Amino acid sequence: MVHSAEWPDALKDQVFRQGKSKKANIKQLLGICGYGVPILERALYSASNSLTLIAQAEIQPFKADGAAYKTNEMNFHMLPWPKEALLELGETPVRMRVTLSYFIEPGPGEIGWKDRYRYASHALRFEMNAPGETMQHFFKRINMAVRTDKKDKPETKGPGDYWLIGPNSRDRGSLHSDTWEGTAADLATSNMIAVCPVIGWWRERSHLRKVEKKARYSLVVTISTPEETMDVYTPVAIQVGIAPQIQVSASPQ
Repeated sequence: MVHSAEWPDALKDQVFRQGKSKKANIKQLLGICGYGVPILERALYSASNSLTLIAQAEIQPFKADGAAYKTNEMNFHMLPWPKEALLELGETPVRMRVTLSYFIEPGPGEIGWKDRYRYASHALRFEMNAPGETMQHFFKRINMAVRTDKKDKPETKGPGDYWLIGPNSRDRGSLHSDTWEGTAADLATSNMIAVCPVIGWWRERSHLRKVEKKARYSLVVTISTPEETMDVYTPVAIQVGIAPQIQVSASPQ
């Protein structure tokens, strides 16, 4: 539902006329009505010029290392992008929506006002490689241990300018959704998403013996192009072994 939602034009017009920056307007929209109004047809179907990928996965955020407790792992999702189709579109503007959803285990009796790590068992974040950023450079950029090593700083920057909401506003709660906007050529080489853990009480309250517990999450990714004649669905369907038969639109019975 969240992944298919959009803000009504009338509401956007009302908020955006206040003269604030775009990011400030988006933050206000999130506070007023969340991610907007779900669109049923978009939630249920893919079209030739709109492709949705869904992953349901598991991660162990933390681990015990002797007497210490550390962040354990990140999950990398290699997206089966229709690279040739996107490159053919060149400078055509495209959109990609990414939604990460997961459940946390709340800390009993901890409201989280004084210490944000005492209420949620863990948190997750998603990161995407920038256009042209290799997997090696991407890993270096998002890996906290490497990032703090002055001798081996990352050589690339994240795709911050491409995101509509941005991490400062989207990384709250346990459901994060954002829209990437850029050219088809740029998106063709942005095909890696990392899901990374953030500290929670599973790690910080070791006496409760939850440090090595696993967590499940869902990751939903949609790319859409304005060209209805451009087929981005079929190349991916073939890659993942799905018969390329789709229903562009339908009404629920």
